[in-house]
Amino acid sequence: MKGFASDNYAGVLPEVMEALQKVNFEHARSYGADDVTSRAVKLFREVFEADVDVHFVFNGTGANVLSISSATQSFNSVLCADTSHMYCDESSAPETFTGCRFFALKSDDSGKLAPEIIRKRLIRKGDMHYAQPQVISLTQTTEYATVYPIEELAQVGAMATEHGLYYHIDGSRFFNAAASLGCSLKEMSTDIGLDILSLGGTKAGMMYGEAVVVFNKDLAKHMAFKHKQSMQLASKNRFIAAQFETMLAGELWRKHASHANAMAQLLYNLIKDIPGVHVTKPVQANGIFAIHPAAWNEQMWEQYPYYVWDEHTNEVRIMCSWDTTGEEVKGFAGRMKQLSAQ
Repeated sequence: MKGFASDNYAGVLPEVMEALQKVNFEHARSYGADDVTSRAVKLFREVFEADVDVHFVFNGTGANVLSISSATQSFNSVLCADTSHMYCDESSAPETFTGCRFFALKSDDSGKLAPEIIRKRLIRKGDMHYAQPQVISLTQTTEYATVYPIEELAQVGAMATEHGLYYHIDGSRFFNAAASLGCSLKEMSTDIGLDILSLGGTKAGMMYGEAVVVFNKDLAKHMAFKHKQSMQLASKNRFIAAQFETMLAGELWRKHASHANAMAQLLYNLIKDIPGVHVTKPVQANGIFAIHPAAWNEQMWEQYPYYVWDEHTNEVRIMCSWDTTGEEVKGFAGRMKQLSAQ
């Protein structure tokens, strides 16, 4: 049974599985000193058109912890959205491992941080009694599967530069955002003044693994040590690198991210006018947020599992993946219509 709970539920892209098989026969040097990792890093530099450093990690929490820890000291603070995954859904890992204060700033109805909200926290510079802001972190796509346009990302980048802060993006669905905007990865990172990126692979169809992409050479100085210290350095690093090499080559990521986004749009069009259904957020990537009667939950979940996002309103999150099919989407909408008619 396929579900709509999370793109983490989906299996592995056939192209990625093939890449894993190819690197599975010969021995190779460990801890990233292999030829596959070297090729992948070279490809990252070509795609982002920047002399980036790349550190492959096991999971998204590890990517965020490594990114933030490289940019902060324990007396610093990190400014992020109150809906951000890093703040709400990674237990207290980022705060525990960095020792920093995380200021959760009020996001708008689409889950985005407005520049004026960020600016209000850029205060008391040099005040020893106040956790000194050091990092601005955005999530792209947001937790509501909405997308920051490039102009908005650039505005935050300019603000970070103006105030001497580091600029981080949690990009667990970065590929979906770029597919939605129809832009390159470079335009959504290098061109907006990004310092460090947590780039997701698992939700995009990899077996496991994420990448920390470092644009700022000041942050790159100690990253190798931080990588090891944070317990995110894989001994068989080539198995993560090979997956990213496959994803980036020929923009394979765009093909599959575009499909997931298209399935979400199809589902939105099929359910938006069903009586009892209220879509609560703009559908801009591969997720839909909607409110429907709580009495439908168990009956829908028998065939199509998905999550309740807000228990108080029964707002639900419905996610599409690289392997979601049109027939599955139509079946989902059909079942919802049946419940609405009862």
